[in-house]
Amino acid sequence: MVSIRMRYPHGVEITVDVRPENTDTVKRLMDALPFTSKVHRWGDEVYFDAPFHSSLEGDARAEMEVGEVAFWPDGDAVAVFFGRTPVSKDDKPRAYSPCNVIGRVHGDASALRRVDEGSSVEVLL
Repeated sequence: MVSIRMRYPHGVEITVDVRPENTDTVKRLMDALPFTSKVHRWGDEVYFDAPFHSSLEGDARAEMEVGEVAFWPDGDAVAVFFGRTPVSKDDKPRAYSPCNVIGRVHGDASALRRVDEGSSVEVLL
């Protein structure tokens, strides 16, 4: 299993275990590393622009689990889900529209609650 790191301000660093399947999205993500971006918050989700595009894959979905990491093709962004979003129907996270799941946070994703809108994130191996 390959893992990537996401470093945020305030000492927040998470490790993401990337899907072992060699999907187009995972390949494009790995080819784009390392990169930095600006964080946006949407409920209990952080997302940030990614320097690549990938089309919607066959197993894309909007219903997510806490700790899942996905690529949002509509906005070329990576999203990390750690709770409810404004479009959630229950306590589970829900993306605005279908996303390609690229991995899962290794450990507790709730540390992302300390990450502020507009802060930076560094994504690297």
